[in-house]
Amino acid sequence: MRVIKSFGWAFNGLKDCILHEKNFRIQYILALLVVIAGIFFSLSPTEWMIILLSFAMVLSFEIINSAIEKLCDLVSPDFNLTIKKVKDMSASAVLLSAIISFIIGCIIFLPKIVVLL
Repeated sequence: MRVIKSFGWAFNGLKDCILHEKNFRIQYILALLVVIAGIFFSLSPTEWMIILLSFAMVLSFEIINSAIEKLCDLVSPDFNLTIKKVKDMSASAVLLSAIISFIIGCIIFLPKIVVLL
């Protein structure tokens, strides 16, 4: 029974991110657009696995970043240089994963787009 509750709590966290975290929603919508493009271009199973891992990486880092920011705000509501550095580092994990995912997307999709032109 505890395992079922754990899944419920995890889904509550995901729902909270979708409803209240703007950056998560933007990344989620971009992921949906990539899925549509993937269907259009008939990605191979390997390409789908790479794309899905990229989604998981970016969205997971965004969830972790949001959680860290909320915890930092709770611990130190006033400006604190150390908290700023923690938030900046956390955000940089999202940025790095997004950049790598963008490069992966270019490697997979650009050759397919060029063929259409």
